[in-house]
Amino acid sequence: MSKLISFIGIVVVAVGLIGCSGEKQWQVYKGKAGEGLGKKIVLISGDEEYRSEELMPQLGKMLANSHGFECRVLFAQNPEVPGQINPNYLENIPGLEALEEADLMIIATRFRNLPDEQMKMIEDYLLSGRPVVGYRTATHAFKIPEDRAFAHWSFNYKGEKTDWEGGFGRLVLGTTWIAHHGWHKKESTRGIVVKGSPLGNGIGEGEIWSTTDVYGTPYPLPGDSQAIALGQVLDGMEPDDEPIGAGPYEKAPRYGQNNPKFHKNAPMMPIAWTKSYQIPGGEKGRVFVSTLGASLDLKESGVRTLFGNGIFWALGLEIPAGGAQMEIVGDFNPTMFSFNKEEGHYEQQNLRVSDLDW
Repeated sequence: MSKLISFIGIVVVAVGLIGCSGEKQWQVYKGKAGEGLGKKIVLISGDEEYRSEELMPQLGKMLANSHGFECRVLFAQNPEVPGQINPNYLENIPGLEALEEADLMIIATRFRNLPDEQMKMIEDYLLSGRPVVGYRTATHAFKIPEDRAFAHWSFNYKGEKTDWEGGFGRLVLGTTWIAHHGWHKKESTRGIVVKGSPLGNGIGEGEIWSTTDVYGTPYPLPGDSQAIALGQVLDGMEPDDEPIGAGPYEKAPRYGQNNPKFHKNAPMMPIAWTKSYQIPGGEKGRVFVSTLGASLDLKESGVRTLFGNGIFWALGLEIPAGGAQMEIVGDFNPTMFSFNKEEGHYEQQNLRVSDLDW
């Protein structure tokens, strides 16, 4: 009988991993030792530009391999083609039921319009006050029609639920989408760590660099937010490029146009911060946010350490003096961020969740 029960247990786990279709629909990476052993993290990918479908699997592998976390990585998929990763499909991310037992949710979605039952799983997680980490496009994670139950989660919400103005991004992370502060694909970002926070542990000068531009954010950040790193706009796309000087600029965000005193580096925009959140009716929880988060960013040791430190902080784990170091696992060849809007692109690419086994 005990052998039969064990066999049934294995079958249940397998069905949970692959879903009812027979195709693996999410990845689970399990660590064997480290500070995170016993902690479960759900990493939610689903954006059309910055390659979160590359970012999140590598991040999950690093967290498992370097620190012992158990990481479930979720992907956007057309339900008619389960197991095929399709960032352009906005209405389905299977596996969110894992949030019920998760210790941390990491999200990097963009303009998702998920079914109500999937949104309810995310809502239940937030009501519990458990920690959240958000990257890059998570500031505009959802775009849901006005006649839907979760329309107030949309990045541009301005309805009767005034607490939700600006949607999930503003209420939980501290900002919704504002603008490209730097010139997209022309001006890269150097991260300047704010002194005095343990979240800067182990990050040397110049070690945070990103090909993505600085996002515009509220200044100062709202509530109890604490900036961890500021984004210095560089005059080019190489890590040793010089900081951009005073304007006028060929390309400037709308809030800097027609302003002769506008300077992209005075003040510098926060690119990483901590804060608390509390949605209506819910408990209070911790948030770590970074407007970095393209898959290419993980090639930089300073970004990896920043992300590791933020995850440790969100979970209430002590950040090592040398930082939460994370090493790349296996071959990692992230692609340049871009939209792939041509019809059938991801169907032809046919990247399967099972292709990301380790």
